[in-house]
Amino acid sequence: MGPNAILQLLPHLEERFGASGTREMLDLAGVAQIPDGQSMIPEEQAARLHRVMRIRAPEAAPDLALLSGTGTADYILAHRIPRVAQTILKALPPPLAARALTAAIGKHAWTFAGSGRFEAKGPWCFEIHDNPLIRGEKSDAPLCTWHAAVFERLYRVLVAPDCRCVETCCRAQPGQDRCRFELRRA
Repeated sequence: MGPNAILQLLPHLEERFGASGTREMLDLAGVAQIPDGQSMIPEEQAARLHRVMRIRAPEAAPDLALLSGTGTADYILAHRIPRVAQTILKALPPPLAARALTAAIGKHAWTFAGSGRFEAKGPWCFEIHDNPLIRGEKSDAPLCTWHAAVFERLYRVLVAPDCRCVETCCRAQPGQDRCRFELRRA
């Protein structure tokens, strides 16, 4: 999995819990070394840190995941999507831009889905089967705020500024077998 699943979360954890509180969460998650940002990380490390955050700070976890997901998308925009491609996507009508962006996301899904399986259901909807960031968890509400924030920011910048990403079902919820993300326009 991409290191930003951890790296973009750390500043927000430190702001909220301080250096010692953040180190404690990293230790509980079994993250001995902070990723260097140059290579992929074991998905289990990111999953454990996100889980520890949700357990230790259930009220703050959605906001922290939202901030770190937005930061991850900003990193992708600054370092992973060429400027020419961004310019082209922004110039396309939103339906065409959405189709192209969804295809690009699908080609690089391993960076955020790890061993999970990404499936595009169309230009405005996709699913992650066996999402490693919430694997084995149970919740009444969707847990994949980090993913939704990444997708929403990318679509807002590259497709249309009124895009919103909603996780309509989550594998952590009773009776669900996948995480489904729908992009909607206001």
